Amino acid sequence: MATLYEISEEFQRLYQMADEYNLTPEDIADTVEGLEYELEDKADAYAKVIRSLEGDSASLKAEIDRLTARKKTIENNIKNMKKSLEGAMKASGKQKIKTKLFSFGIQKNTPALKIDDPNAIPTEYLIPQKPKVDTDAVKKMLKGLKDNQFCLWAHLEQTESLRIM
Repeated sequence: MATLYEISEEFQRLYQMADEYNLTPEDIADTVEGLEYELEDKADAYAKVIRSLEGDSASLKAEIDRLTARKKTIENNIKNMKKSLEGAMKASGKQKIKTKLFSFGIQKNTPALKIDDPNAIPTEYLIPQKPKVDTDAVKKMLKGLKDNQFCLWAHLEQTESLRIM
């Protein structure tokens, strides 16, 4: 069986031969029918593989989601256990504990910045940023243009893609 690329080439050759050699409609129909049969078989085979890969992808996503949830649960358990241990140390008045396996200590963290009034920040402490295009607003504007109106700096582009039903 031919590949999709070969089938496409055969269609192109047939169209060229029809122009160059004045093939009869029967000759063209027979050849097209054979090529279409091969193309349909190939399309079915591709669709089967695509569906299988889509299933694999969905299974992997589900497993990623399951593992992500499990990771979050473990991280929450770690956080809660550390909080409990810290609370017990503070309640007992101990800043440090040393055992045969581990050393524990309650220490100050690096100070965290908290902004009380964002509007009062002097400009010297602001980072200038390039303007960002609001693509949703531009699309809405372009869709709203009338037939005789146009935009010089943007346009909507309609593309196509294969859908397997």
